[in-house]
Amino acid sequence: MLVLTLKLLLAHILGDFVLQPNSWIKDKQKKKQKSIYLYWHTLIHLVALVLILEFNATYFLGIGAIVTTHYIIDLAKLKLQNKKNARVLFFLDQALHLIVLLVVAYCYTDVTFNMSYLTAPGVILFLIAIFLLTNVSAILMKVIISRWKLENDTKKSLKNAGAYIGVLERLFIFIFIVLGQWSGIGFLLTAKSVFRFGDLSKANDRKLTEYILIGTLISFGLAILIALGYTYILEQLP
Repeated sequence: MLVLTLKLLLAHILGDFVLQPNSWIKDKQKKKQKSIYLYWHTLIHLVALVLILEFNATYFLGIGAIVTTHYIIDLAKLKLQNKKNARVLFFLDQALHLIVLLVVAYCYTDVTFNMSYLTAPGVILFLIAIFLLTNVSAILMKVIISRWKLENDTKKSLKNAGAYIGVLERLFIFIFIVLGQWSGIGFLLTAKSVFRFGDLSKANDRKLTEYILIGTLISFGLAILIALGYTYILEQLP
């Protein structure tokens, strides 16, 4: 199943990303089902699948299912898409395509899908760690830092950018520690300091510097504690 899935995924990447120019995407968004590039795009997926699967007639039914559903999903996205939901629909579109690929690959292999692995202790521990690094840590930091408020601190920044940066840095720290690459944390801290240097050097007082420093230390501290806890508990699991 793995080999077939990889082949289907390669065909999808070629059709959806490598061999689809921006001009095609814009034309499809404008003309929707009347765009000739929607059908060229679908044809490219068909050709890519046939070539990668080496003209094997065994897979023709699966290829037909993938190409047909790809056209339907793309058309539905074009019909529903607007400026507000474009980002969400992009990820939903890709998720649906990948689900179709997995279903087709599953249908061609004698694999018994076992859901029990989802409740394995290691998987549960990993999910807990991810939620602690993202949602829980974000809420904890918001509560802790709420006692300090900078005036006009959001006028020149992207909406929720600070929260996203915090989540990403904690995830990176978690990965570095789990892989045993503690030096990566130093690199991450240095990189953040460099990018923040402009804000800090232009600050009229020490408030912004102290605010950023407190937030960074709390974020890094939480990530390190969660990662150490994860690795310790993982070692204790049977």
